[in-house]
Amino acid sequence: MVERATWRPEQLEITTLGKCRVDSPLARSTQVGTGLGSFVSDDMRVLYEPRFRLGETISTLAFERAGAREKIFFEPKQTKAAIVTCGGLCPGINNVIRSLVFELTFNYGVSSIAGIRFGLQGLNPQEGLPPVDLKPEDVEGIHHQGGTVLGTSRGHQEPSVVVDFLASQNIDLLFCIGGDGTQRGAHKIAAEIARRKLSISVIGIPKTIDNDIKFCFRTFGFFTAVSEAEKVIDCAHVEARGVLGGVGLVKFMGREAGFIAAAASLASGEANFVLIPEIAFELDGSQGFLEALRRRLEARQHAVVVVAEGAGQHLLSGHVEQYDASGNRQLGDIGLFLKQQITEHMRAKNQPVNVKYFDPSYHIRSVAANAADSLLCEQMARKAVHAGMAGKTDLLIGLWHNHLIHVPLSISTGVKKRLSTEGELWTSVLALTGQEKWKQEKSS
Repeated sequence: MVERATWRPEQLEITTLGKCRVDSPLARSTQVGTGLGSFVSDDMRVLYEPRFRLGETISTLAFERAGAREKIFFEPKQTKAAIVTCGGLCPGINNVIRSLVFELTFNYGVSSIAGIRFGLQGLNPQEGLPPVDLKPEDVEGIHHQGGTVLGTSRGHQEPSVVVDFLASQNIDLLFCIGGDGTQRGAHKIAAEIARRKLSISVIGIPKTIDNDIKFCFRTFGFFTAVSEAEKVIDCAHVEARGVLGGVGLVKFMGREAGFIAAAASLASGEANFVLIPEIAFELDGSQGFLEALRRRLEARQHAVVVVAEGAGQHLLSGHVEQYDASGNRQLGDIGLFLKQQITEHMRAKNQPVNVKYFDPSYHIRSVAANAADSLLCEQMARKAVHAGMAGKTDLLIGLWHNHLIHVPLSISTGVKKRLSTEGELWTSVLALTGQEKWKQEKSS
């Protein structure tokens, strides 16, 4: 479900470094029937909301479509690019690095690409982490590996220090691979570049298994995470059925959004309860989660409970809210809390119970990307290069109604996308589990 548009057309406009005067080296065409791929014109748009009812006025609010431009801003042979990966690990980061290097080198003819080491720390000379030179032979097989060959880190670096470094290294293009915290940092870097009136392009590529980036229907790594999570739910089901009163309790990542928990539960089909951050579920009372679980155990002798890490934080008394170096809220452990509460409640009710607890979070995020995510990584990386070479800046490559688009970082950062509790995904979860419809906390 797409939220109601509150944006003005000018807020979706993309910043450019100047007029594009260089002919693109790509073998593309502006005409149909040439047997070549097509260039995308700057006035091509993707509607914010393509659905409409007959007779109503159609909104023309739209995003700029991503793709190769016929004229570009940078002279490829004189251009130097840099790639940085930040935040937590995610399947597909190496795929993106590889595709960026291949597109820049083989198709545009850019010969100098710097790999920034260990996130934004590598953009601060005082950290003592000089960049590495990236050639196609250096990245040829990295897409079969999990993690990031460049290393990563969390935390802030002063934009002035970063821009000083970019200028000193004669870097023209900076590709920032990361989640919301990374893209907030990229926006600040772009703002400092603009203040100095420098010709440096900053392009964001959204990375998070939580799938919580605004204006991006699906971030790379999400499908891989769901595929791995599905296997864990299936295993939890086997464990739960193997003992009397067995409860397979599985905790997945998802600080602010329950996309992995919901999608993996549907893919598995074995979950009986799915708890997400968007719903403030009740724990006690006749309509609470514990009594609903007891009734399930009484009737079927086993159950599978899936919980996102950000769910039920209102139940954790005494937890002091803190934030990590990326600005993410640090959470209390809802998984271990539920394990204890389930055990104590069932024993008090003389209900046999045997809780098997699974927390596969770091396993899921560290595996190599599957085929679906590999394709998305390839497409996002190449579109990022097209945008950067055309002198576009301060933007994120988004996925909107199955089209890749340019999204200004000014509107895509700072607010997390959340699972709609009225959308098809959550409606399907409720249909699968038959669980109580606890009150909605918040969604978008």
